[in-house]
Amino acid sequence: MTTTSERTARGPLVLELHEGDRTMAALLGGKGAGLAEMSRLGLPVPPGFIITTEACRAWLSGGGEPDGLWDQVESALGDLERRSRLRFGDPGAPLLVSVRSGARFSMPGMMETVLDVGMTDAVAAALVARGEARFAWDSYRRLVQMYGRTVLGIDGGLFDARLMDLRAELGAATDADLDAAALERLTGEFRGIVVEHAGADVPQEPREQLRHAVVAVFASWNGERARLYRAHEGIPDDLGTAVNIVQMVFGNRGERSGSGVCFTRDPVSGAPGAFGDYLPDAQGEDVVSGSRSPMDLSELGRREPQLLRELSEHLRTLEKHYRDLCDVEFTVERGRLWILQTRLGKRSPAAAYRIAVELADEGVIDLDEALTRVDGTQLQTLLHPTFAVREDLTPLATGLPASPGAAYGQLVFDSATAMAWTALGRQVVLARPETSPDDFGGLLAARAVITSRGGLTSHAAVVARGLGRTCVTGVEGLVVDPVERVASLPGGVTLPEGTVVSVDGTAGEIYAGQREIEPSPVATAIERGETHSDDPTVRAVLALLAHADGRRRLGVMANAETPDEAVAARRFGAEGIGLCRTEHMLLGERRILVERLVTDEDREGALAEIEALAHAEFSALLETMEGLPVVVRLLDPPLHEFLPDLVELSVEVARAEERGGVAPDLERRLATTRRWHESNPMLGLRGVRLLTVLPQIIDAQVRALAEATVELRDRGHDVRPELMVPLVADVAELVAARTRMEGIVADVARTHGAALHLPIGVMVELPRAALTAAELAQHAGFSFGTNDLTQTTWGISRDDAEANFLAAYRDANILATDPFKTIDESGVGALVELAARDGRRACPGLGLGACGEHAGDPASIAFFARVGVDYLSCSPPRIPVVRLEAGRQAVLLSGASRGTSDTR
Repeated sequence: MTTTSERTARGPLVLELHEGDRTMAALLGGKGAGLAEMSRLGLPVPPGFIITTEACRAWLSGGGEPDGLWDQVESALGDLERRSRLRFGDPGAPLLVSVRSGARFSMPGMMETVLDVGMTDAVAAALVARGEARFAWDSYRRLVQMYGRTVLGIDGGLFDARLMDLRAELGAATDADLDAAALERLTGEFRGIVVEHAGADVPQEPREQLRHAVVAVFASWNGERARLYRAHEGIPDDLGTAVNIVQMVFGNRGERSGSGVCFTRDPVSGAPGAFGDYLPDAQGEDVVSGSRSPMDLSELGRREPQLLRELSEHLRTLEKHYRDLCDVEFTVERGRLWILQTRLGKRSPAAAYRIAVELADEGVIDLDEALTRVDGTQLQTLLHPTFAVREDLTPLATGLPASPGAAYGQLVFDSATAMAWTALGRQVVLARPETSPDDFGGLLAARAVITSRGGLTSHAAVVARGLGRTCVTGVEGLVVDPVERVASLPGGVTLPEGTVVSVDGTAGEIYAGQREIEPSPVATAIERGETHSDDPTVRAVLALLAHADGRRRLGVMANAETPDEAVAARRFGAEGIGLCRTEHMLLGERRILVERLVTDEDREGALAEIEALAHAEFSALLETMEGLPVVVRLLDPPLHEFLPDLVELSVEVARAEERGGVAPDLERRLATTRRWHESNPMLGLRGVRLLTVLPQIIDAQVRALAEATVELRDRGHDVRPELMVPLVADVAELVAARTRMEGIVADVARTHGAALHLPIGVMVELPRAALTAAELAQHAGFSFGTNDLTQTTWGISRDDAEANFLAAYRDANILATDPFKTIDESGVGALVELAARDGRRACPGLGLGACGEHAGDPASIAFFARVGVDYLSCSPPRIPVVRLEAGRQAVLLSGASRGTSDTR
């Protein structure tokens, strides 16, 4: 049973708009803080009040309404009536309110809203009597539809289907073409759906409507799409949502009314100047949902030039005040402009970079703050390839370029299919009439999104830009039929589910088949070492990368094994090779060398060949990386990768016996394979263990590297090799390996009469190594191999876990992210921190690096920066991302940024 104390919130439950400001987003939510701030600035904001996140958290934790909440709501409602000169539920002067969610961080469309709360039969009748029949029934049907879906949990598709049926029956192209009589009929039919599925009509008592709507908004915090969105965006689950209760102003009140969404700059390209959509005689939900294709803002200027000038002035005020791109919702009611919301605008990755740098150019922010306003994930998107130019191709269809990029995949027509096909490894393009918040899972799974309706500020467009997905909206002539699993275009073109299409989100075009893709201009400019570009986005990326390089404290190295990879690494800005794996030298036909080594068949010859191969490859790699360090990791293969498959070899021997005899060499191969066979090779004879059992491999690899170093230095090359011992669990293993390695290096130096020193490091990739870091630090610097450290800490296989259970764990909210993609800070990260701390206590100058997949993951780099590693080593294409993110984290950690914006 919930006690009174458990149901009482710690902070204020209700605040009026004039009591808040922009600094109170944690309490008022982003939307409420924005309304309060705009009120303070004197912008035309409708009056209202906010139920705080404290009230929501108390409701979520206690399962009931916190004490005193509704007393405070009644008091605030009375003040709202005085300010508006209207009364809640009074047919003579009706006050209707919107009940809207508002989390601290923007979660567009992920939680619930109920508009026109307070509409009743009596209010509708009074409005009809005053000559506003269409407005009355349009507002009433909206309340019934939203209340039924949001509060009563009725399938929204039932309302949508009835609306579409009525439009088809009456030949109405859009909702706006329905007259008062049709809307009155629709309201009655919607109420019939409510009674049928909920057992009762929408309440006629306005306060009951309000109370249920507020609770529904609270509950929507833990709705499936909200939880999925928070997991993707890294938003904590315990923040709760505020509830904004604001006087309704009506864009659906005739020709001189309308609603719109606009940005202070283009959120797709970042170009300066007001940008947005406008719908006459419509409420704001019509613009955001994409149910009607909106007009450009210029249409408002044509109809009401004075209003556009007034809106533009408010936009300039907001951008100057917030020092960033602002997303603004507005309504015009009978020629009067109202500003309903402002927030930092979702933007494409290209726009994020351009806007940040251009604001710095304008002196609004400095480059440090500009750097904190972008991130490595956005840069990762900009490094993706684009479609190659083809003059002979004609698009199947065109629409609005809602989110840039190039992607292809198989068409799917619902989110469930998109997620299922993606889980099978397919690339998909999600096509919908328009998307809703319920489609978030599909938007997340798809490579690209196309909609037949909606504008550049529709739900699909906003969410796709935030996710970095390619998106085209408002596709002309596209009819999507999710039931028949087919899309059609003018001219008799049909596209069944599974058809491959290519989507160009930059041009707003859709093509048949899979188009050729070419490198992105950003990646090309970085590889060429350009410092300036006429392309505004490329120029911005280059400027922020250069600034990040000047600010970062983390070194950026590459995982590279071949000269080609080394060349790419240098072009992308690597400061050396932090991990050169050596297993590739013995793959393919060369596997037989390891087999000869373990069978004692011509062991000396096999070792000689291994050393010769290593010498050639090390020489080429060192020469390519002249002047920069190259860290060579000694052989670390699960031995089974280099031996025949035991089952296949056993079958071959059995068949040979059936034919009359088995050749001696085949018998010997089978005996060797059986001898070295392991049940769990990933935890078996590999790394330092293999080097201990077959130390001759150390001899061959170290001698090859030492010889290559001496020869190259004799020819005047500045080469800087280092060695790394893999999979060490105990200091004795490291000491034994190091002793042997140093002996070989000394022998090569004596032979050539040269001074030669090769630094030796150790891979920390087992929990025991992390726990005994103080001992290991006495003998070698560390490189954290977080791939194996994650496997051995979690006790799961990186290769098998995703297919077997990790996806199910994420779906069940057991895991928020894949621990092999983003570092598990509380488990694997704790071991890294422990090893770093203990290692540096024992050896203050200890060098620390990280070279697993996490080293190139933008979400993990902040962790490594806090721990204090010296360098990160990642695959060459991810180097610009690490450079950028390392600089960004240095700024954030130093506190040098002034008032960093959050653009999630």
